[in-house]
Amino acid sequence: MPHLTVHTPRGPVRGRRHATGVRFLGIPYAQPPVGELRFAAPVPPEPWSDVLDATAYGPTAQRRPFAEVTTVPEPTIPGEGTLNLNVFTPDPSPGTGLPVLVWIHGGGFVAGSAASPWYDGGAFNRDGVVLVSLGYRLGVEGFLHLPDAPDNRGVRDWIAALEWVRDTIACFGGDPAKVTVSGQSAGGGAVQTLLATPAAGGLFRAAISASGAVMRPQGREVAEAVSRLFTARTGVPATAAALRDVPDGELLTHQDALAAPGPDRGQLPMLLLAPFADGELIPRAVPDALIAGDAGAEIPLMAGFTAHEFNGMPRPGATDADVRGLLASLGLDEARTRLFLETYEQYAGEPAALMGQAVTDITFRAPTLDIAEARARRSRPTWLYQFAWSGTAPGFAGTAYHCVDLPFAFDLLGAEGVTDALGEDPPQHLADAVHAAWTAFVRDLDPGSAWPRYTTEGREVMLWDGEPRVARDQLRPVREVWLSA
Repeated sequence: MPHLTVHTPRGPVRGRRHATGVRFLGIPYAQPPVGELRFAAPVPPEPWSDVLDATAYGPTAQRRPFAEVTTVPEPTIPGEGTLNLNVFTPDPSPGTGLPVLVWIHGGGFVAGSAASPWYDGGAFNRDGVVLVSLGYRLGVEGFLHLPDAPDNRGVRDWIAALEWVRDTIACFGGDPAKVTVSGQSAGGGAVQTLLATPAAGGLFRAAISASGAVMRPQGREVAEAVSRLFTARTGVPATAAALRDVPDGELLTHQDALAAPGPDRGQLPMLLLAPFADGELIPRAVPDALIAGDAGAEIPLMAGFTAHEFNGMPRPGATDADVRGLLASLGLDEARTRLFLETYEQYAGEPAALMGQAVTDITFRAPTLDIAEARARRSRPTWLYQFAWSGTAPGFAGTAYHCVDLPFAFDLLGAEGVTDALGEDPPQHLADAVHAAWTAFVRDLDPGSAWPRYTTEGREVMLWDGEPRVARDQLRPVREVWLSA
């Protein structure tokens, strides 16, 4: 039979069999965020008695294609019930007790789609892991501070989805005590945020942050300044009452106006609509909580980044003066500016590449390294990697850019869009190695004996390249340039 029905506490759902298990797509974990619920905390779905057809992806919070800013295929699916998730399971028999990987997609907290073919869980099912991918409120609906609505609504969505996993995943063969939360880019930032959010405590036992990014700075005063900028640029009060009935297209136009460059942005961060320390749900800034505090201290963490996340972004007309100006604005003095330029001397005469490397370092590599260093000083279980394999696709050849690692982690080198993003014949042996490490970490809380923990003595880093290997203190230049002040 091609279909299979599972009975959940809310009602029966029908999925479709695939080569390595069964897919259940578009299952609601909360009521549609429309009307009075548009800017409210997520509310559990009403029970249903008829069988819910879960054979097609549900609506996405992404309301338009974002192909111009990402290599990941990210479908936009219309509909109101955007707070839904997908379950890929090798065996939906209750009590099977399989480990679970929960995936939070990226997209800068304003875009992205859990319906991407790059997030198919078939390979994880083949290797005995249940994969859950979830959608959540994006942009204004998820993260704009509104005085008459709960803050960090997108974060509340993640927690609601994890609570659904806790209460329901056993119906699909998963073990709620063996949950790893994971994500890339904004999804990696989501993982870091959940580690620093007390309300998420006990909902997962391990974490994977791939190219994680969070708003910096992220105090409540920053979120309030973003709200004032929203009103100044759109003429619309930043309140739930004023925005509740604004059509999707109009709200996106307002969001575009907020994101546009301009001198009135002042010192506001690059990510304007993102999780922030509201003092309640998120008690303190996530970087502070993870580096200076004990947030998520006992949770095993696998974290890393690509070597050249944003190096391929076009910067027509960039000059050496622009490079120095950017480095100064990022806080580098003359000595560390000189060290940066020496470290990346292969880009001499290429100001656009140098600027891209600086943004890569300050956004992804240095913050993640900072977290690893802090955890290592306290002997917290941490594994650090750098993905350095470079594809051959036009426009990205020679760089290990943002998102290039995803088809390797999911072992989906044959998926839609992979050849366009990576070039011909990406190495299957590298996908085998990366995927095996992820699977081992989810199953055993350790990626394997070939990959030691990150410590302040050895500073071992897994280099995912044509020949994967462990290197000692590979990231010393990053530490000395960006973390030595």
